[in-house]
Amino acid sequence: MTSTRDRQRAAARARLERDMAERAALATRRRQRLAIIGAAAAAAVVLGLVIWLIAGTGGKPKPAASASAHPTASTSASAAAAGCVWHPNPDPSASPAPGPNANLKDVGTPPTSGEPRSGTRDMTINTNLGTIVVQLDLAKAPCTAASFTYLASKNFFNGSSCHRLVNKAGSDPQSGQPTDFHVLQCGDPTGTGQGGPKYSFDNEYVPTDLRPAYPAGVVAMANSGGSNTNGSQFFVVFGDTLLDPNYTIFGKITKGLDIAQKVGAAGDDGAFEPNPGGGHPKTKLTFTSVAVGDVTK
Repeated sequence: MTSTRDRQRAAARARLERDMAERAALATRRRQRLAIIGAAAAAAVVLGLVIWLIAGTGGKPKPAASASAHPTASTSASAAAAGCVWHPNPDPSASPAPGPNANLKDVGTPPTSGEPRSGTRDMTINTNLGTIVVQLDLAKAPCTAASFTYLASKNFFNGSSCHRLVNKAGSDPQSGQPTDFHVLQCGDPTGTGQGGPKYSFDNEYVPTDLRPAYPAGVVAMANSGGSNTNGSQFFVVFGDTLLDPNYTIFGKITKGLDIAQKVGAAGDDGAFEPNPGGGHPKTKLTFTSVAVGDVTK
């Protein structure tokens, strides 16, 4: 015969089991409601996207693009980037209208398409002091490389001399910031600093990812008064140079950097001081011929 205490314990266990069963049932019903609500919300989102697509595509939803048949946004951007644009120089739309520049040489313009966009090409510059070889970077600066290839084929640089040298190290007396500047500027057939072809083109690779932006051995475009005004003038960096990254790097010297360094060490006449700085090199560097080789992948 069970005691009163045993009967009380049994009743308590029964109540506990009923409570647990009710809680489990309640939790199950709650999960079911949440699932229904979530499904309804998802359906609303899908419906909203379909409406947005239809409204945004002129009344008919566009099918998903196939990688082989339809370009993606990124490949469309790449395709749009292919091809080079050559602007007339001087710019006829400039205001005020620029005056005539007798230092510009008309050799036509390079092709606007078909330029290689991967690999490298060697530009061989034969000079009175020896041979300089520049490896053109076709991936980072395809249009710049195309311009040099075209101008070299027209003998544009033959007989020209590097007209400006800046070779300074130290710090600014006011700010205390370093002012290292070691460049040899070339590419002007007239030697005046005002020459070039009768076309210009936009910047390509500007070295915002390099510190210093212009290390020894790179070659970069000079411009004619602002961004996207590249012509034929360029500078050889023969020592690490602290310039803002505003000038297109189009390659690096693989042979003959010592030639530019020797010209730099010989100094300049200070003809361009104080602005833009430097002067004519005391040791003359003249291009006897320039040729661009085949593409190397």
